[in-house]
Amino acid sequence: MAAALRIGVIGGSIAGCAAAVAGSRAGADVTVYERSGAELQDRGFGIVIPPPLHAELVGSGYLDAAMPTAPVGTRVWLTREPGGRSARELARQHSPVTPCNWGLLWRSLRASAGAVRYLRGQPVASVRLGDSGRAVVTSARGEKPYDLVVGADGHASATRQLLAPGLRPEPAPYVVWRGAIPLGAPAGHPRELELLRGAWVTLGFPGGHGIFYLIPGGPQDGDGSAGAGNRLLAYAIYSRPPEGADPGPYVRELAAAHFPAAWADIVARSGRRATACHPVADVQAPRVARPPLLLAGDAAGVTRPHTATGAVKALQDALCLERVLREGPDLTAALERYADERTAAGARLVELGRRMGRALVEEVPDWPAMGQDEVDVWFRGVLDGTWHYLYEGPGEAPEPAAATTSAGPEATVAR
Repeated sequence: MAAALRIGVIGGSIAGCAAAVAGSRAGADVTVYERSGAELQDRGFGIVIPPPLHAELVGSGYLDAAMPTAPVGTRVWLTREPGGRSARELARQHSPVTPCNWGLLWRSLRASAGAVRYLRGQPVASVRLGDSGRAVVTSARGEKPYDLVVGADGHASATRQLLAPGLRPEPAPYVVWRGAIPLGAPAGHPRELELLRGAWVTLGFPGGHGIFYLIPGGPQDGDGSAGAGNRLLAYAIYSRPPEGADPGPYVRELAAAHFPAAWADIVARSGRRATACHPVADVQAPRVARPPLLLAGDAAGVTRPHTATGAVKALQDALCLERVLREGPDLTAALERYADERTAAGARLVELGRRMGRALVEEVPDWPAMGQDEVDVWFRGVLDGTWHYLYEGPGEAPEPAAATTSAGPEATVAR
């Protein structure tokens, strides 16, 4: 099956490039349609992935071992001292993550795609079912039939509409501000930077929380290199802007009102150009594959970013796709196996993201009243019987077999 299989991938971002690598490694002939005519490598901010997934992707050839990362092993919970402007540490948790630069990750996947045809500046006009069960992709280049079309066209996926007509992301009642700034901007706060060199930070405040972590810089950042010493400070801050407020600049007002002084100053120094405000939403296709169509990444399902699984899920989708294609020889049976596995995994993530959103933004605890025990008990309640790679308390790490990333469910494994 794989040697003669023709795959068309709609979308050339993380999910599309990963799916292209998967198809190519399974022996298929792959064409990627990317609507943007520009390089995608400078898009996006920081992302994190589980260390075992990173190791598997490097070992299997999806990622270059030389791609810079900024791994840390601890999560530190902070809040502002009541009545003051200093930070108070609430808890520390064992939480190993591998932060990456979106652009460097995309570049590595793109390079690993090898002989895949990557058609830049080629938006897809339509996809329709053709003869003999194939799908026909229409673009400026004309019509091309494929045995399998992978929809990797993002959160507003048009391909998703073919499998789930009318399904749209459901908005959450809050937004996220994301940024990535050179370390020179917060250089006046050495204690905070030293903390971030070994940990990622969750900062709780009334009405939300912020996440801070270091990521590798790209060639366009800092000293112009992508070496191990080049770092950016990435952050994501979740809250609900007041009615009528301009959500863009409001994040600095929020930080000044609720953050410890040093962390508020870091946000203020980032400037408007380094910060983007995004709505938060989620959606899950009821079935992520039906021959000859398959959904990957955000096209299959969008989870709230608290789970830190946007890129993770896309990479897991690719590993699953390669595996089911190799298991062949029947394409229909392969897509059924993919749909069974990845639909269930996506649904678990959407539900977990909603629980995290309620606990971390909509119904936040009394942060100053929390300590190590309280944070551990509270967060176990948020997880509600699932294991998640962002939290590994004592005795909580999964068994090795459960953590095998190509099996798919390692981001949220039901206990």
